[in-house]
Amino acid sequence: MYDLVTGPLAWLAFSVFFIGLGVRVVRYIRGLDWKLDRVTYTVNVSYGIQGALRSVFFWLFPFGTRSWRSNPFLTVLVFTFHIGILITPVFLLAHNVMLMERWGFRFWSMSERASDFLTVLVLISAVFLALRRIALPEVRIITTAYDYLLLLIAVMPFITGLAAHYQWGGYDAWLIWHILSGEVMLVAIPFTKLSHFVGFFLSRAQLGMDFGIKRGGMKNRGMAW
Repeated sequence: MYDLVTGPLAWLAFSVFFIGLGVRVVRYIRGLDWKLDRVTYTVNVSYGIQGALRSVFFWLFPFGTRSWRSNPFLTVLVFTFHIGILITPVFLLAHNVMLMERWGFRFWSMSERASDFLTVLVLISAVFLALRRIALPEVRIITTAYDYLLLLIAVMPFITGLAAHYQWGGYDAWLIWHILSGEVMLVAIPFTKLSHFVGFFLSRAQLGMDFGIKRGGMKNRGMAW
């Protein structure tokens, strides 16, 4: 079973992940319509690029925008959750040992104590994000079982990884579940809301171009809007 999940299934999961995300990016860009979106994507490009970079940059930092500052508790939860999800798998010692054994390279590795700490922060943040969807009426009304399922898919690799690391009831079984849950998440990303992994940058750049062009000096210069 281990050979299956670390061999063919792993290659399948990574192939779906990279090809699926590539397709989503291409479809997003090809779907842009300057008449519909009212943004001159191929004219006034310098204003658009400046606006896009500014938008992405400020949204990447906690409290970098007015929206982040208006809800500090949510901001802390969101950034804690996403930083943990992105950093932990890449710089986990066990993952880098496997990379070195399989493909002959590795990234810098954090200590086990640091990875455990980030894992716990991810799980705590996920619990509070779920409770927020239950407690706040304005969030609850737009929440479905689909949203909770996606949150579960995102945190299962962390739950199973922690269980495997501390051998809660048997290392081998938890290791298989850990790998499978990670592969499920990789496959799910291109087809679900988890694709905001790249969609965030695309949408923020698009909005930044809108603001950069319309409000960055080009408004009223021969434009009808």
